[in-house]
Amino acid sequence: MAARKRRELFTILETSADTETNTVSDSEECPLNLSADVKWFEIPFREPDSDYEEEELQENEGETEFKSTAAADETADSASYIAGGGCNIILVTGNGIKHEEYAEEYAEESYYSTSNNCSETTSTDSDIDFSDLEEEEHSGLFSSDDLLDEDCTSPDFWGEPDQVISIEPFTAVSGPQHSLGDDADTLDYFRLLFPDSLFEHMVEQTNNYALYRQRRSGRSDAHWHPTDLREMRAYIGLNILMGINQLPDYGMYWASDIFIGNAGFKKTMTARRFEKLNQNLHLCDRESEPTRGELGYDGLYKIRPLLDVVENTMWDSYAPNRCLTVDECAIASKGRFSPTQYMPSKPLRKGLKVWMLCDSRSGYCHRTRVYVGKPGEEAALGVARKAVTSLVRGLEAKHHHIFMDSFFTSVPLLQRLLRDGLYACGPTHPTRRGYPDALKPRNVGKLAPGEFYQCQHGNLVATVTRDAKVMSCLSTNSAPGIVGISPSRQRDGDSDGDSGGSATGACGLGLGVPRPLPLLLYQENMRGVDLCDQLRECYQVGRPCKKWWRYFLWFYVNLCIVNAYVILRETRAGAPPVGFNGKQFTQRHFRVRLAQQLIGDYQGARGMERAARKRHADSPLEYGHRLERMSERSRRCRNCTNKGLRHESVFGCKICNVHLCRGGCFSEFHK
Repeated sequence: MAARKRRELFTILETSADTETNTVSDSEECPLNLSADVKWFEIPFREPDSDYEEEELQENEGETEFKSTAAADETADSASYIAGGGCNIILVTGNGIKHEEYAEEYAEESYYSTSNNCSETTSTDSDIDFSDLEEEEHSGLFSSDDLLDEDCTSPDFWGEPDQVISIEPFTAVSGPQHSLGDDADTLDYFRLLFPDSLFEHMVEQTNNYALYRQRRSGRSDAHWHPTDLREMRAYIGLNILMGINQLPDYGMYWASDIFIGNAGFKKTMTARRFEKLNQNLHLCDRESEPTRGELGYDGLYKIRPLLDVVENTMWDSYAPNRCLTVDECAIASKGRFSPTQYMPSKPLRKGLKVWMLCDSRSGYCHRTRVYVGKPGEEAALGVARKAVTSLVRGLEAKHHHIFMDSFFTSVPLLQRLLRDGLYACGPTHPTRRGYPDALKPRNVGKLAPGEFYQCQHGNLVATVTRDAKVMSCLSTNSAPGIVGISPSRQRDGDSDGDSGGSATGACGLGLGVPRPLPLLLYQENMRGVDLCDQLRECYQVGRPCKKWWRYFLWFYVNLCIVNAYVILRETRAGAPPVGFNGKQFTQRHFRVRLAQQLIGDYQGARGMERAARKRHADSPLEYGHRLERMSERSRRCRNCTNKGLRHESVFGCKICNVHLCRGGCFSEFHK
């Protein structure tokens, strides 16, 4: 590091400030949503008193060595050690403090000396007190457009990381927003997001599309009859159950094999009826659909009614919390859809892309945006920037904290969000427009693990650090010069003497690599979309098909189930609904209970026939069951077929709609 000028790169190394050694940080004192295991402290910035001091520091930089002075369990006398001013690195974990010291002459000449700050206090509060900043009023923070008008590529744009940042308090209402009582069940929570009006729309458009197909083919479908609201809800309920009890082919649910077939599916509707609903299911009016090139063409026309309803219900049912996550998710698809993306870094490499805004803590999805390609206007504005601004629309001046990955993060976007009253944090590419040249790889060189450099422009802080690899980060919600270390669990074979790494305790917990505050916040809060995906991928809804819009339909149905489960869990504080006798109400219980309530007591034509046959088996003649001529053409006897025999007859029972032999088959079948 001797060849690099720290003054030019605005170096912030692992130095210490006010740190309490014998207490565990309370989660309320930590910035944002940092875990209680993560200890954080501030690195004070001090400029050199003279040019001679700066030159002497660079000469002595290569001669300094670190010496271990204390073990992880020496917490009793660590406070007095810090007060002596002999430490320049403090690694804080839940097991104690491990500190390393420089030579005395280097500690006295360091740019960021700790002797002045560590001698009179042992508080965990940093020089930048977040609670005090939240109480102050900054009336002109987001009122001007200077942030956007200022050229981020100017050489004078970035400065040293010694400025106090301004973080406004988050005071907006957050959490579930509904008027359901304590007796509300899973179906009531699902209706908040997927109302009955959407079911009615699906019924109307499904019946219209069935007639549309018959007109196009020129012949009627003898096996189709119009559906209704009860049948459509039962159809959705069966698809939910298929995600829990998964079989290779949906026809296997109606198999006669007692080990494969499902009696509940057979009772609800026949396999042919389920297939007909699959064929005719629709969400839009195909006759009025505009073609490509016509005025009003919409690439998502087939699911637009669904998007209009679900986007509003998801946004209204749950007010966003302070920390939110913006990320993309992929939907597996076998249909033909031009915006299908190839994403080699994702577990699902090829699929449909959807951008999501989710809560960092619960995984609730507030808003989605389907990627449909890059038309001219989007290409000009930038797809990533347009996606983020559309997802956070309506959150202006509420001081939320947005966390996103490197695909979205850029200096112009963070400036735009800061002007709108939103803070942001995320990794970025060092080649992005506005990223400081001093922090680019060609100027920084090779970094040691835990070493980092920072530049600052108001609230905007740029950081480059080395953790598992070199990372570049931009943030507007993180004060410069704050680092933290969280305990890292090591494997049994990683604690050898050859490792030369951090020490490990008896329980296998070691000291992790020091991380600057932006990276800590990103790692703690960039999990909302991943959590939502985990809940959604546990139990898929729907079956694969060749129609691309079906994947979006089942995606949003599944998303509404996940969101309804999150709302129920937070509303009832983890308590199960009334009538549940289990110990823990999991998402699986929620889905099974929801499917049962959607199906209810619905039975299709075949199910009602079987139920009537079972009720009147004792005296079939009393209820109108009699042997009579069914048709001129003979068909197989149902009773003989059940016994593995082949006999045909023109007689049978019209109520049961089966052919039976003249003789004992009639009475035997009805018993």
